[in-house]
Amino acid sequence: MDKQTIQLHHSWLAHLKNEFQKDYMVTLKYKLQELKKNKIIFYPRGEQIFNAFNLTPFDKVKVVILGQDPYHGPNQAHGLCFSVPNSVKPPPSLVNIFKELQSDIGKIINPGNGNLEHWAEQGVFLLNTTLTVEQSKPLSHQNYGWGEFTDKVISVIDNHLENIVFILWGAFAQSKKNLIDSKKHLILTAPHPSPLSAHRGFFGSKPFSQTNTFLQSKQIDKIIW
Repeated sequence: MDKQTIQLHHSWLAHLKNEFQKDYMVTLKYKLQELKKNKIIFYPRGEQIFNAFNLTPFDKVKVVILGQDPYHGPNQAHGLCFSVPNSVKPPPSLVNIFKELQSDIGKIINPGNGNLEHWAEQGVFLLNTTLTVEQSKPLSHQNYGWGEFTDKVISVIDNHLENIVFILWGAFAQSKKNLIDSKKHLILTAPHPSPLSAHRGFFGSKPFSQTNTFLQSKQIDKIIW
């Protein structure tokens, strides 16, 4: 993969350009090209794979929310974890995120709009640890090499920035804690917002108010959730 192919924001490319020359990323690019050649549908669309990076430049990151892999239904994934484009019905996990948002800070969200681009544009980096998925096959690209890339992304944030809020929902996201220096950053953990686990401690975890309290304590502008 090269700069022209990936269209990655220059602020990220400055830290990640060498990754695109490594064998695992060359192999990953080949795999995606083969899927296209064989007319196998995967999400998100090519120009949206790095959407989180392009909407949240490296030097603007304040918060990192980690997801696992993109939504695998038509028109759902657009490169931001938990988010869906305008006019697409919010999936159950996102509905629960909005419920906690209302309970935590009293913000009522339009239940028909699950687009979180306004978070991304304020510095909330909405990163899936796997950036593509085959239609109707969750986790199908988990072993393609994306994990090595996004582990590098998390490490770059950890090493070069400070006072970042990492929001880790569920066991998979929390498995990345070893990449984060808790002395430099705030790590918030809770069960996943999925209907299967939200009642085990996601509801009532207050991630949105905790994030803003921390940011303001560091003289950083809060997020308008």
